[in-house]
Amino acid sequence: MRADRLVSLVLLLRQHGRLSATTLARELEVSTRTVLRDIDALSAAGVPVYAERGRHGGFTLLPGFRTELTGLNHDEALALLVAGSRRGAQAFGLGSALASAMRKVVDALPEGRRATAAGAARRLLIDPETDALARRLVTEELPDAVLTEVRRAVFAGHRLRIRYAAAGRDPEWRTVDPIGLVTVRDQGYLLATRAGADRTYRLSRVLAAEELAEPAQRPEEFDLDLAWQERSRRFRADGDQVTVLVRVDPARRQDLVGSAVAVLAEEGATEGDTEGRLRLEVAFQDPRHAEWALWQLATSAEVLAPQWLRDSLHDRAAAIAARYAAPSPEPTPSA
Repeated sequence: MRADRLVSLVLLLRQHGRLSATTLARELEVSTRTVLRDIDALSAAGVPVYAERGRHGGFTLLPGFRTELTGLNHDEALALLVAGSRRGAQAFGLGSALASAMRKVVDALPEGRRATAAGAARRLLIDPETDALARRLVTEELPDAVLTEVRRAVFAGHRLRIRYAAAGRDPEWRTVDPIGLVTVRDQGYLLATRAGADRTYRLSRVLAAEELAEPAQRPEEFDLDLAWQERSRRFRADGDQVTVLVRVDPARRQDLVGSAVAVLAEEGATEGDTEGRLRLEVAFQDPRHAEWALWQLATSAEVLAPQWLRDSLHDRAAAIAARYAAPSPEPTPSA
């Protein structure tokens, strides 16, 4: 909306002092012509914004043009600024709205608190794009138009028509009663019902969406957290899941747990295990998933059961060993 954009424009000038039309256009995700029209509208409304000519010129505000939000203490302001760095909003298509909100919070703080909170926030990093091993964390790219329709239906309590591409199936249209939105590890999900049955849809697989005028059939009181836990439990109990008993190096425990569907039991090292390995019972989505996950851990983990998985990993390791047993058929590169 234009009103929100005008407020964001003023806040950007308040926080940066002087900005060019090109920079403002990039921050607001509009054209420079739109920025110039917005500047004229602000001037006409009495906002003291003016242009400074020259190579390093741009638009700026007269000093002192601001409001203050005095009700926030330092920790409260810091919490809001840190929240602005999380990617959960991206999963619901609210990234630009969150950035705009953070600008408003920063601008409204009293001068002393604004500098202190902003400086402290720069000392905290939440959910970087890569982990400690430089592995890039996958963030799903979702169309804004689709997410906007989904959000509207959820918040308005209207039925929703989606074109959904389930794994291994052709996309098809279906009408659902949306209940809520959940984000887990930067992946967004729509909780809904369809013909009265519980359904969970991954947002990245929603190819198109249309909010309907018809009211959604859903309970007035609903515990979203409890519903997610229950659906997750049912998901873990369905399908061709495989339960594996494994000993793992404590240093690789998190890698094992992170790849598993669920941890069913865990205990410390057994007597006589000189390596101090942990003993876990974990569930995987299917046999292929189990083999892939345990292969990644190499000798840091040992499958105790089932026997077919031990045999499969043994055969794979033997094939690799045989492949590299003979000298390379290619000539050795010269130094």
